[in-house]
Amino acid sequence: MSKMKTNRGAAKRFRRTAKGGFKRASSHLNHILTKKKSKRKRQLGLTKQIADADQKSVRRMLPYS
Repeated sequence: MSKMKTNRGAAKRFRRTAKGGFKRASSHLNHILTKKKSKRKRQLGLTKQIADADQKSVRRMLPYS
């Protein structure tokens, strides 16, 4: 049986956490920042856990992580 391929787009977006979940970065922090409040930009810079509903699909896209 051949090896499974890792989805390269998902590999760049998600990282494995120590407890087995996945973390991700937030979007909307690249441009048009003048209209966004400092609090919003600060919170968008933090990493977040992916939703429980998405765990299965991300695990399928990253079989060796």
